[in-house]
Amino acid sequence: MAYPVRIAARAERDLEDIYTYINAEQSEAAFAWFRGLTMQIFTLETLPNRNPTTPEDSKLRHLLYGEKPDVYRIIYRVVEKPKLVEIIHIRHGAMNQFQPETL
Repeated sequence: MAYPVRIAARAERDLEDIYTYINAEQSEAAFAWFRGLTMQIFTLETLPNRNPTTPEDSKLRHLLYGEKPDVYRIIYRVVEKPKLVEIIHIRHGAMNQFQPETL
């Protein structure tokens, strides 16, 4: 059974910021990378519990995308009822740990 993916407002802003930062509008390579990131997010519709929990909060999981030094963490929660994946935050892997209570 598929888990619909819902992208929270904060994660939407993160995606917009990443798109701008990598200059995806002007670069085919950057746009292809960004498209890969968004496609990776929607793979969570199937088997969303396959990824590890985050060190910040055991109720959250994270999916890694990219190659060093440009690895991004897609932080999400799986809601079993009503079978939903909520994308909470997308951040560069080199950033300090985030504070889950600020989500």
